[in-house]
Amino acid sequence: MENVFVFDHPLIQHKISLLRDKNTNTKEFRELVAEIAMLMGYEVTRNMPLKEVEIETPIGMAKTKVISGKKLGIIPILRAGLGMVDGMLRLIPMAKVGHIGLYRDPDSLEPVEYYCKLPVDVEEREIVVLDPMLATGGSASAAIQFIKNRGVKNIKLMCLIAAKAGIERMHKDHPDVEIYCAAVDEILNDHAYIVPGLGDAGDRLFGTK
Repeated sequence: MENVFVFDHPLIQHKISLLRDKNTNTKEFRELVAEIAMLMGYEVTRNMPLKEVEIETPIGMAKTKVISGKKLGIIPILRAGLGMVDGMLRLIPMAKVGHIGLYRDPDSLEPVEYYCKLPVDVEEREIVVLDPMLATGGSASAAIQFIKNRGVKNIKLMCLIAAKAGIERMHKDHPDVEIYCAAVDEILNDHAYIVPGLGDAGDRLFGTK
C-alpha cells in the first residue's frame, strides 16, 4: 500500500498483541501505548535532517551530527491520541505539542472541530498526528484538513491499528500524508469499530469503559 508503513518489529508486534487482549488492565494498556509510540517514533523520525557540529569530549574534539532543519510538532487527536504523546516526547523532548478535538455532528454526521491549539510556528514544523485507531478515517482526515488550513505542509499520521477503510479514506482525501501503523485489520463492524481491533482506545486508556 502506497504511503503506508506497517511495523513488523518483534517488540512492536508483541506489545500490540498485549494491547488487543481484553484482560490487559488500564495501567498496563496506558504503558503499552506509550512504549509502542516510542518504538514507532524511532522510525517515523528516520528522515529528520542532520548537520555536522564539533563537540569537545573529555578526550578531544569530535566532528559529529545533530538534528537540524525542520522542527517537529506532535498533535494528538483528543482524547485517545493523548496516550501516545509521552512515548514520543521521551524520544524528542523538545518537540512542541498541539491538540485538536473533534466531534461528529448528530445530524450531518460530519466532524466538527471543538478545540484546536497548535504551536505558533506550526506551519514551519514537520507534524506527526497521533491517533491510536484509524477506523473510518473520518476524524483523522478532518483533523489533518484543519491542520492544513493553518498552513502546515508536512504531515504524517501515526496510529496503532488501521482498518483498510480508513487507509482508503486517507489516500483519497490526503494522498500526500504518510501513514505509520503497527497493524492493519480488515473490517469495521456496524458501530465503526475496527474488527478485531482492541476496543475503544480512549476508554481503555482512561478507565472510562
